[in-house]
Amino acid sequence: MVEPTIVPRSAHTISRRDIDPDALKVLWRLHEQNYIAYLVGGSVRDLLLSRRPKDFDIGTSAHPHQVKKIFRNCWIIGRRFRLAHVKFGSKTIEVATFRRQVQASELTPEEEAALATPADVVAPDEALPPEPDAASTPRRRATDHLIQRDNTYGTPEEDAFRRDFTVNALFYDIGTFSIIDYVDGLRDLDARLIRCIGDPEVRFKEDPVRMLRAVVLAARLQFTIDEPVLDAIAAHRSEIAKSAPARLLEEYYKILRSGHAEEAFRQLAATKLLKEISPELAAGPEELWQSIAMLDHYRAQFQGAPDSLTNAILAGTLLVPLGLAGRRQRFSADPLERRVELGLLPIARRDVERLHQILVLQPRLMDIQAPHRVQRGLLHRAVIDEAITWLEVHGDRADVVAHWRELQKHPSPVHHALDAVHPHGDREAQPGPFRRRRRRRRRRAPLTR
Repeated sequence: MVEPTIVPRSAHTISRRDIDPDALKVLWRLHEQNYIAYLVGGSVRDLLLSRRPKDFDIGTSAHPHQVKKIFRNCWIIGRRFRLAHVKFGSKTIEVATFRRQVQASELTPEEEAALATPADVVAPDEALPPEPDAASTPRRRATDHLIQRDNTYGTPEEDAFRRDFTVNALFYDIGTFSIIDYVDGLRDLDARLIRCIGDPEVRFKEDPVRMLRAVVLAARLQFTIDEPVLDAIAAHRSEIAKSAPARLLEEYYKILRSGHAEEAFRQLAATKLLKEISPELAAGPEELWQSIAMLDHYRAQFQGAPDSLTNAILAGTLLVPLGLAGRRQRFSADPLERRVELGLLPIARRDVERLHQILVLQPRLMDIQAPHRVQRGLLHRAVIDEAITWLEVHGDRADVVAHWRELQKHPSPVHHALDAVHPHGDREAQPGPFRRRRRRRRRRAPLTR
């Protein structure tokens, strides 16, 4: 039993005004039902650093079926460790039950939710199936440190110690407005240090993706990585090949959406993790780094990651400079020939096909002198929004982008002409353009015999 450091409200800078209102609703509702409810993880870290958190995640003593009973707008995600998604419109607040340290699943609840299929989702109006029996779930292999799966819950202390880094294991208690620290995360936050919870060598063998996260987190926060962590990465970086490719690819997309992708990938290259995952990127030309820098420049315009940065655009940022995608590439009808891989990472075929459509449109978007009818026809293409975003990120033609954004707002030239002649009049009262009436086909008289 570890006695935590508790920082009262008067001694820290987190205010409820800085917490998402919907996250506060969830915290208060759980607290009113006599469950422990904490703001957890990166959101507490970012608030203490005066940064806007990307997500507001909640840890609670309530089990998933109890969370579902409290919130009518609750979806349950995952099979092994069930994560509750409480939805407010397009916004999702993730609620996870506290878990044990030693018996963790290979994927965290958040990662399992990100990779979940529709069969793993329980809607609010559906009954929650019984949880799998812990005795029947596979356990850790005796010859391997890699943790396979489990589905047991724990206390807040156990939940803190099962997390990856000390700065990610801080809790904010809605009941007392205090910060709870079991792992000296506040000290490391002041020292701007990324330190592993427990022995880095053991933790990286349990989950090799933690090596990638340590480097990326240090790059994004501009922190220093603890020496034992760097030593463990150097010794076990080849273990990253044991991780699920889909999970690694999702981590790449998170990096590209972060706004600090260039620094993160350069640090991954310095620690040689990039060579283990994607040798093509490690040996990439200068055009690759320019492409990533352009993406960071575009991302800096937004407070959070915009929806316009789809997977196709993110994949293209890496693939096009490497010559693995582009207008000069022959597009085959054979699905096997359209397969694109970045080292260990298979790029989804749907994203490759969508990227191809985006790149094909680029020359036509540049021709803003084309007839208006032709330009309006392009607006009906399914990928037109992504094609314009690609032009904005990588085209370096702000005037062309502005032209197409304006055309999306006012696609009809007739409205422009009417506005110029009658700026304050009733548009519907004005006569429309002359339309030729179709002549009806004359019916032939029946033949007489």
